[in-house]
Amino acid sequence: MHVLVLNAGSSSLRYQVIDPSSGEVPVNGHVERIGEPGARVTQGQVQEGVEVADHAAALELMHRLLDDVGGIDLAAIGHRVVHGGPRLTGPVVIDDQVLAEVERLAVFAPLHNPAAAAGIRSARSSYPGLPQVACFDTGFFAGLPAAARTYAIDRELAERHEVRRYGFHGISHEYVAAESARLLGRAVAEVDQVVLHLGNGASASAISRGRPVDVSMGLTPVEGLVMGTRSGDLDPGLLPYLQRQAGLDADGLDDLLNHRSGLFGLTGHTDFRDLEAALVKGDEIAHAAFDVYVHRLRKYVGAYLAVLGGADAVTFTAGVGEHNARVRRAVCHGLDALGLVLDDERNESVDTGVVSADASRVAVLVVPTNEELAIARKTAALLG
Repeated sequence: MHVLVLNAGSSSLRYQVIDPSSGEVPVNGHVERIGEPGARVTQGQVQEGVEVADHAAALELMHRLLDDVGGIDLAAIGHRVVHGGPRLTGPVVIDDQVLAEVERLAVFAPLHNPAAAAGIRSARSSYPGLPQVACFDTGFFAGLPAAARTYAIDRELAERHEVRRYGFHGISHEYVAAESARLLGRAVAEVDQVVLHLGNGASASAISRGRPVDVSMGLTPVEGLVMGTRSGDLDPGLLPYLQRQAGLDADGLDDLLNHRSGLFGLTGHTDFRDLEAALVKGDEIAHAAFDVYVHRLRKYVGAYLAVLGGADAVTFTAGVGEHNARVRRAVCHGLDALGLVLDDERNESVDTGVVSADASRVAVLVVPTNEELAIARKTAALLG
């Protein structure tokens, strides 16, 4: 069977047709700039400009492109949804009630859940005969221990407004944890590990025997590591201070923390490759931002090693984690006392595998993430 996996962003639609048993991907594509000038679609090696007014039009375009390929028998559709809240904690067959809950939870993820809901509505209209499954980025972290998920604020207020640490990138963290264990030749239920998902969005998790015990992202995806445009951790007192001193209202603060912070706020760059180019040129601002980025990462690695009481592995994944040897070297530098010893030659040359020295007590790994394959497998498993 083939599963069509959809990942709808605020102005984009990524899709893959996947055989969940073999991992084969006969078709993959990306519609960008939905509802904007300069929209384009890429499928395989072919890219062309198109006019795409909304997600419904993007789904219709994708439908036509898949028909042109031919020979693909779709059995189901799997959707990536960022926020499932306290009730949608695992893969679920989509019905009207599930869709309504995804839309309600946009209050927690205003950039992501509305786009996912639009993709779901369009897919249900375009493929009315196919079962559709939602997989949630928060699902893997639904069982966080109370000590890790609870904010120290008024308890009744928190319960009334569903305030807790939900965590994100869970589909990736769960997949990578299993792949890391496999790389070590062990079952995931035997391994304690720290997983670092480092892309434009970034998060760290502490995973004990296959179950998460802590995660850097919280109520929203803003908490935690320094990211492309998000601030990560900061003093909550900064928010009322900026309200009073800079005249920022709630929308202004939200825009600041989500869109004008992180590496972009520090350097004007959102793509780590642009930051890397500036580092090579000796740009002092870029070097200062890189130091902030790495300092935060090292704090989380140390903290999560303490939470776990030691670990078998620290795993780097996602765009920066998989491809940036400089970041891995800087994060692991001087952590010999914690059991991490990097092998410089392996770190510079290995795309997937062990990059730590043979004498390292904690394995340092590079493992590519594959959220689409994970969603396809979850969809197939749920539908039997």
